[in-house]
Amino acid sequence: MSATAADRPAMAAASPAGFAGVVSRTIAYVVDSLIVSVASVGTATGMSLIASVLGSDAHALAKTLTTVYLAVLPAVFALYCAVFWGLTGRTPGMALAGVRVVNMSRGRVRWIAALARGILLAYFPIGALWMLVDRRHRAIHDLIARTLVVRL
Repeated sequence: MSATAADRPAMAAASPAGFAGVVSRTIAYVVDSLIVSVASVGTATGMSLIASVLGSDAHALAKTLTTVYLAVLPAVFALYCAVFWGLTGRTPGMALAGVRVVNMSRGRVRWIAALARGILLAYFPIGALWMLVDRRHRAIHDLIARTLVVRL
């Protein structure tokens, strides 16, 4: 039996959203990376400006703190992603690209899965290339955290 033309819109509305593609996920990643990088550079610049006002001892401390801060940048990115995924299921970059992270049953992502996914993405970004061969476009961090990225 085939569906009539009147049934097709109802079936389309009932079907789940498709999986997010490589392009939309890459756009989201680049936008989120830029947001975190700009915020980090702003913070490092602010620390340097404050140190230049306080003197040479504070300047050496600020230089060291800036180096440490930039070295932990992946942790900042992981936390940024985990908080947004845990709260809304998407980061600002993902909202711009029209995609969302969901669990395997298409429900909300749990906090531990969001954190694991963020850490893996931040410290092992090359694992995202797995989405090129996975039929549901899942990256390594999606496989381990048991998540999907779907179009809205």
